[in-house]
Amino acid sequence: MLRLLIILGISVGSHLLSAQNQPNIIIFFVDDMGWQDTSVPFWKDKTPINQRFHTPNMERLARNGMKFTNAYANPVCTPSRISLMTGMNVARHNVTNWTNTQKDTPTDYPDSLLNPPSWNHNGMSPVAGIAKTVHATPLPQLLRQAGYFTLHCGKAHFASYGTPAANPLAIGFEKNIAGTAAGHPSSFLGEKNFRRTPNDTTWGVRDLEKYHGKDIFLTEALTQEAIAALKENQVSKKPFFLYMSHYAVHLPFDKDARFYQKYIDQGLTDTEARYSALVEGMDKSLGDIMDYLETNNLDKNTYILFISDNGGYSLQLRSGEIHSQNLPLKQGKGSLYEGGIRVPMLVSGPKVEKNSISSQYVSIDDFFPTVLGMAGVTKYTTIQTVDGKNLRPFLENKNKRDEKKILLWHYPNNWTNVNFKGTSWGSAMRQGDWKLVYLHKTQTLELYNLKNDIGELNDLAKAQPTKLKQMAQLLTDELKKRNAHRPTFKATGQPIPYPDGVK
Repeated sequence: MLRLLIILGISVGSHLLSAQNQPNIIIFFVDDMGWQDTSVPFWKDKTPINQRFHTPNMERLARNGMKFTNAYANPVCTPSRISLMTGMNVARHNVTNWTNTQKDTPTDYPDSLLNPPSWNHNGMSPVAGIAKTVHATPLPQLLRQAGYFTLHCGKAHFASYGTPAANPLAIGFEKNIAGTAAGHPSSFLGEKNFRRTPNDTTWGVRDLEKYHGKDIFLTEALTQEAIAALKENQVSKKPFFLYMSHYAVHLPFDKDARFYQKYIDQGLTDTEARYSALVEGMDKSLGDIMDYLETNNLDKNTYILFISDNGGYSLQLRSGEIHSQNLPLKQGKGSLYEGGIRVPMLVSGPKVEKNSISSQYVSIDDFFPTVLGMAGVTKYTTIQTVDGKNLRPFLENKNKRDEKKILLWHYPNNWTNVNFKGTSWGSAMRQGDWKLVYLHKTQTLELYNLKNDIGELNDLAKAQPTKLKQMAQLLTDELKKRNAHRPTFKATGQPIPYPDGVK
């Protein structure tokens, strides 16, 4: 059945490099890591938040490649993962919120004013006919057909149990380590069998029984398993695609004893010391993989793409004032403001200029065509319309700019029962330095110039009416083009107006 799923619906015409020269590709994907949660500054200045973190291997990767200071994902995890795997913008694939482990169980919190639209709450599917999924040709299927060994390690969260894509093997991965429908681990601790309770098979991490009862952190176990799988593949001499998708730095903030005490000694709270240790453990994983590449003379012919799936978590379970954790960015995970969508991104590999910085704004939608371009797959057919654009021209020229490029976010859902303006219920668009935010609950528009106001403190909607109207029309056109679903008013059942209809 899995073999059928792998080949069904795919037609690929590829101009391939020879197998010997095809580059290896690693996507190093971090969960819930904020733009500031690193000692690598992604702003013009190194901030006090940067100074508290210790990520020497991110620093090393930045020296080896290009740092993107204007990189974006979606406000929550599954929409970003689907965009990466399909190249589709969230408004088009309609997996607009995180997916539940249980099939046909939407994850929206109830709201007093709005109902969410009918969205693809079961995630993505490589085959047609699965209710409430987006049918698409996934990235690993195309890479596998192009001759790659495709390896999934860590968090998947592509679809609900009971649908094909709950198992990464169904979307083209040749080997899967610990990827399921679960969106976070119930424990990071090997001595607890990576479970909160002995019978927690839903959220407990699978495939790691050899580490049960041992003093090992989940991040470390996944790294060891990924490297072991790459060593096995060396015999075949096939190029590899490693999707290294960490459960870190998502909740629960279990204590990684390897790094915890140093942050307590710095004067951090217990919660923030745990969080900082999670980040450093993730960074060690990156370093271990880079060491493996260098030791085996693979580093010169391997791309590494580092990114987070959404902005940093900044609500009650962090220490300090709410929404202070991503400053100078506004708010955090779940928000359409910069703190919820702007993420750290680093890329190294062949022809990528070392120790370079690009200010070009880019999106996780762009990873799909970019990775295929890196692999030498220049002609391919997909079921879906691909919204992302190949970033290789920017990777090879740090000064290249495209100020007409449009980034689009759409979140017609309620992520949390904590109500903040800008969290959940919104759409947003960036073009050039301008960003428009459409707040669904109040049907209001906010306009920001990010070059002058990265913190989105100065709403220019009234001061720039011509620009506001232009951006509202453009956002409306883009939402209609992608057939974006709108929430409805509970009182009338009617959809909210498009941005160009806001009074």
